[in-house]
Amino acid sequence: MSRNKIIASMDIGSSKIRVVVGVIDEKTGLPNIIGMGIAPTGSGIRKSQVIDVEETINAISSALEDAERMAGEPIHHVYLGVGGHHIEAVSSKGVIATNHPSREISEEDIDRAIEAAQALSIPANRRLLKVVPKSFAVDEQRGIKYPVGMNGIRLEVEAHIISGLTPSITNIEKCVLQAGIDINATIPNVIAPAEAVLTKRQKELGVVVVDLGCGSTTVAIFEEGTILHSGVVPLGGENVTSDVAIGLKTTIETAERIKIEYGTCLPEEVQERELIDLSLISKIDIHQVSRKTLAQIIQARYHEVFMMVRNELAKVNRDGMLPAGVILTGGAAKMPGVIDLARETLNLPVQIGFPQNFEGIIEKMDDPSYSTAIGLLVHGSKYEESGSGISFDFSKFNFGKTADLVKGWVKNLLP
Repeated sequence: MSRNKIIASMDIGSSKIRVVVGVIDEKTGLPNIIGMGIAPTGSGIRKSQVIDVEETINAISSALEDAERMAGEPIHHVYLGVGGHHIEAVSSKGVIATNHPSREISEEDIDRAIEAAQALSIPANRRLLKVVPKSFAVDEQRGIKYPVGMNGIRLEVEAHIISGLTPSITNIEKCVLQAGIDINATIPNVIAPAEAVLTKRQKELGVVVVDLGCGSTTVAIFEEGTILHSGVVPLGGENVTSDVAIGLKTTIETAERIKIEYGTCLPEEVQERELIDLSLISKIDIHQVSRKTLAQIIQARYHEVFMMVRNELAKVNRDGMLPAGVILTGGAAKMPGVIDLARETLNLPVQIGFPQNFEGIIEKMDDPSYSTAIGLLVHGSKYEESGSGISFDFSKFNFGKTADLVKGWVKNLLP
């Protein structure tokens, strides 16, 4: 095992920090998972933003130690995933005239077109995280995946540009660095799960990945092999827990436990007289509560989340119009009955998304809550394959010296 083939990712969520370690397979270019680590964020993170630096550093260190122990290798660098409702995405177009006398499009032309697509007004307190070229157009011919070698006078690129609040991102990066780990790239979580759970055919047909997290829910819509739209819904599993605590008059800790142990999105499948004795769970809450009422509370909040997902689909006219349907990931996707409720609300076929086509710790990977961390690792393997190890953080990208690199990463992004 060559040490320079080892890569790691870190998914910092609202409730847990997950670290995944992999070794890049020389034949497939994909990582083989050799280690995983997980630690609760405690009170250090809220809504994916740092509110206690010291506690966040301790949680990061704990997750790293677990991952290093399982992998048997030290971790020095990570591909960092950041999320939260401050993450935003916009579409932008860049148009340039080709430079070559023969009018043959080169990597440098793609470079300049993508740079032109960034000529949009971004507030000073926001940072560009990722620029994804969705498709190209050469003169009047549209829908081109990779135009290098084609002839034309006018090159246009349509790009998906994702940004986040600079203070929120910087604070998370600071905690990682203070934990003694360097950052190879900072990647928005909204696009990561798709790399772990989607097939190429699903991306071509049209599919939406809904990552049900603790503090927020991310939505990423794919069509014709590339991303069409992404967004963040500011509701997640912790909102369900809060509703349960208020509705059943329990502590947050008790509410979280009964949500996990007795919760369902389908109250019609629960008997009217079925009760939960909280004295068996908590020393503080000693009364009995109706399991059907619990299910009704959970159903109401999940329905609201899926209605907001439906609004995201409607923004790009894909409400009920995606042949490959909905892929649910994230820890909150493990709630019983969630598939039936999502199918009914979104009017699309629904399935749980598990990381697929990976080798390594299979029993550990068979969990939708690890989809983001493994997806980040796949992004990292693509950076490593391009020979650069750098991120698509175009705010730091030196466009004048990247002609040789562009060909590699554009091919990785666009099938």
